[in-house]
Amino acid sequence: MNTHVLYGENTLPDGVRSRLIDNNNGCTMHVLEAGFERPGRPCVVLLHGFPELAFSWRKQLPFLAAAGFHVVAPDQRGYGRTTGTDVAYEDDLLPYTFLNRVSDTLGLVKALGRDQVAAVIGHDYGSPVAAWCALVRPDVFRSVVLMSAPFTGAPALPMNTAAAPAKASSQGAGIPETLAQLARARKHYRWYYSTPQANADMWHCPQGVHDFLRAYYHFKSGDWKDNNPHPLASWSASELAKMPTYYVMDLDKTMAETVAPEMPGSNQIAGCRWMPDDEMAVYAAEYRRTGFQSGLQGYRVSLHSGYNSELRAFSGRTIDVPACFIAGARDWGSYQAPGALERMTNEVCTKWVGTHFVDGAGHWVQQEKPEEVNRLLGEFLRSL
Repeated sequence: MNTHVLYGENTLPDGVRSRLIDNNNGCTMHVLEAGFERPGRPCVVLLHGFPELAFSWRKQLPFLAAAGFHVVAPDQRGYGRTTGTDVAYEDDLLPYTFLNRVSDTLGLVKALGRDQVAAVIGHDYGSPVAAWCALVRPDVFRSVVLMSAPFTGAPALPMNTAAAPAKASSQGAGIPETLAQLARARKHYRWYYSTPQANADMWHCPQGVHDFLRAYYHFKSGDWKDNNPHPLASWSASELAKMPTYYVMDLDKTMAETVAPEMPGSNQIAGCRWMPDDEMAVYAAEYRRTGFQSGLQGYRVSLHSGYNSELRAFSGRTIDVPACFIAGARDWGSYQAPGALERMTNEVCTKWVGTHFVDGAGHWVQQEKPEEVNRLLGEFLRSL
């Protein structure tokens, strides 16, 4: 029996404990931890995405501990049992910027008594957070694994513009308007997640949080038969509209309405080995309690010109520690930003180790195919 579980007894694998740590950045972080019994082990930090939790790493924590690491997976600021969940749409976005999330992670590492960690590993929204950790503080984060979301680097600052005005970046410009004008009117999920109503749409949806998350996870997984991703030719409405509706939604639908028709049947749920219903219940209980707004703040930050402008201070900086990418072969996340995968591997990361697509997996790759992901993580960490 595990006696260090905030979720309840027997929720976590043996050898994994749950505790609260002050990260010295104004945040008390709930972490799941393994391999803590023996001091001096190299440390690995695991960063989850949206709508996820530290619990998303339950299948990696024991493996990495057995491989000789002290493994720490926090609920990121605003998620789960970490402080910052009691946030309203109108609240300050500053705590949820990428640079403050780097400070959150760095503060956690320091609170653990560490000067550096062997690797920072991020999935989904945790992927850019991990990337920024490695870019800003390579002295602390000695390698990085990005999962399911390619990283395109710091925003560029144009050169040689003294004689002529710089042209504004066209990426994303006019996308909401042109998607809405398609014959089948659409909207991009990132813009939808930035609206005032998105949180209530999901938190108070007719099907309830548990069934909403079950349908959402199924829809983006390798179990949904129509997830057959491929590169897109350009950042244009006509190309983006080729993606499933969990990325490019119908204009008149909420996310809860979008995923509801894809709710798996009772036999599918009973046969889902990678996400049995008692594990889904952990996510549902946490999001039913907190809502989704604090996680959605991250999407608002990414579309906010003011907070993106501060990242230009790192224009031209590359990630110069060993890096690799892992994603499901059936995950559209690798292609949702045209050209991102190529830019990451060819320009942003100077010590590229490898790109891995896991057969049969969708977006939740480390949960859907834990044995293969663990093998890849083990090989990467041994290669350092």
